[in-house]
Amino acid sequence: MKLNLPTCFSWPSSRRSRKGLTCLVRSPPNNSKPAFGPVDTVRRMSTPSASRAKKQALDRTTDPTDAAVVTLRLPQELSSDVLHGIAKTLSQLRVLGLTALVVVDGGAGADCRLLEDQALRLCEAIDSFAGPGSKMAGHVFSRRKRKTPASTPPGVVADTILVDDRGVLERALRRSVIVVMPSLARPDDISCRAPADANATTLALTRYLAGFPSEASSGTDDPASAPTTHPSARLASVERIIILDPLGGIPMTRRPHVPHRLINLEQEYDMLLQNLKAGASTCPETAGTGRPNAPNDNHAANLSLVKDTLTLLPPTSSALITTPFAAACTSSSTPPTAHRRPLLGFDSMVTTRRQRNPLLHNLLTNRPAFSPSLPLKRIQDEEDGSSQRVNSGSATLVKRGMPVTIYPDPRVEPWRFSKPTATRLRLTDDCFDLARLLYLIEDSFNRKLDAQHYLKRVNDNLAGVIIAGEYEGAAILTWELPVGVSEQDACAQRRFVPYLDKFAVLKTRQGCSGVADIVFNAMVQDCFPDGVCWRSRKDNPVNKWYFERSAGTCQLSASNWAMFWTTMDAKERSTTLQDYESVCRSVEPSWADKKHVID
Repeated sequence: MKLNLPTCFSWPSSRRSRKGLTCLVRSPPNNSKPAFGPVDTVRRMSTPSASRAKKQALDRTTDPTDAAVVTLRLPQELSSDVLHGIAKTLSQLRVLGLTALVVVDGGAGADCRLLEDQALRLCEAIDSFAGPGSKMAGHVFSRRKRKTPASTPPGVVADTILVDDRGVLERALRRSVIVVMPSLARPDDISCRAPADANATTLALTRYLAGFPSEASSGTDDPASAPTTHPSARLASVERIIILDPLGGIPMTRRPHVPHRLINLEQEYDMLLQNLKAGASTCPETAGTGRPNAPNDNHAANLSLVKDTLTLLPPTSSALITTPFAAACTSSSTPPTAHRRPLLGFDSMVTTRRQRNPLLHNLLTNRPAFSPSLPLKRIQDEEDGSSQRVNSGSATLVKRGMPVTIYPDPRVEPWRFSKPTATRLRLTDDCFDLARLLYLIEDSFNRKLDAQHYLKRVNDNLAGVIIAGEYEGAAILTWELPVGVSEQDACAQRRFVPYLDKFAVLKTRQGCSGVADIVFNAMVQDCFPDGVCWRSRKDNPVNKWYFERSAGTCQLSASNWAMFWTTMDAKERSTTLQDYESVCRSVEPSWADKKHVID
């Protein structure tokens, strides 16, 4: 579908971003009739004909609406300006083809009236902008008793949340109406509604939109094990899960005030959840946001929620956790107000690099606002050194991602040089698929490798190997001896150089897949946190990427090599840089074409 854009709007520079937007953007239907009214009431009471039902089912199967499930936490604590900023962002997402369904979470102690008032407040803000408008759906969720196993302690009753919308969501999605749902559920058709856990309602909504049966009907608590219903039951293609929480993104373990930029669930979920729960058990502070648990408990709940929802969705779907203030961010230097609301359009979207709206940026690129492998200092320099703006404007992008295998496992024992008498890791060991590893290197570099020469050179000094996915990316790291230093002296003086020998990503996975970031982060965070060095040809187009992620670089004279390192204090240790240069000059390449001679 072709989208006519104003000439004043410019896309991101990434070609893949433009390509991805083309397949995602769907213009809202040009329908001047109200989304809901007497016509819908009459239609609901009558039974649709078989042909009409078949046509509607076919439409949902072949061309489902792209949707985002949004959880807005504690809207009662947000000012009108911030709420209007969020409403504007949701309206802009709709213009770009992504219709939001918002679950309103009032936190602990919220009653029905507060949740309904805040839902209406958000609807009014959305309706102030151009477009099909919004709809408050307050009777979507119901609560049913779940079948508990025999091992459940007496007196413990587990409930499950179901979606019973009576066609409201389907009609809204067809008309690109933003639906706002207070997190309320009723036990039956005649009982009053009561506040329900927003995580449970968000998960139930995602299951319903994705075409999965409810937990009550499937008889299982595991979202991944529940079989899908007929494809016609899928109401929407859920592209994004968005959590707007005042706590912001998931914090780093070593830097609790800095959020993760990207989380690879396949690799990091278990460890992150363990660290968050361990931190919550020792944290004396409380969130101070109306919820009784420590902040890390709430972060852990957010992480578990996105993991459970993404399990139901295709691998291309992702989740974004950020603050309501970041979601309200626009290209304007001042927040929108009720008295000064710019017209909805592309002219006020993300047009500068200074202030990136994480929701809009993620929709256009499916990437975090800043690359996850960039050092924090680089981001602070780009933002005029303001760490406060970085923390408030950053978001955590969560993807199902891919598994990362590291040999040897640094969680068991940190990487250290092993003495010659010790058992060494070799590329010919059974734990490696050597054929796939060699293919990965040759495909990434587009050059034929002299395998025998390469194995002879690295097998006796291999430090470790990082493998992403099914050999979609890899890093081979070695311990190198500086020229003129014996192995005995290097052991005594700890002068073995950690060297990145090969960094390879399949051509089909290069670009926005994030494989390179995943491998690089594993190298500098898990394997060599104290620093590593490598070299690259001076005319290598990847050097800009290397430069942004290194702590230092220099051009090696009388050669075609540029040297990079991540060791933060390398300049203060003159011997370290000398050893790095000695290794980068002396390592002999192993390419079969022998073109390395000119380097």
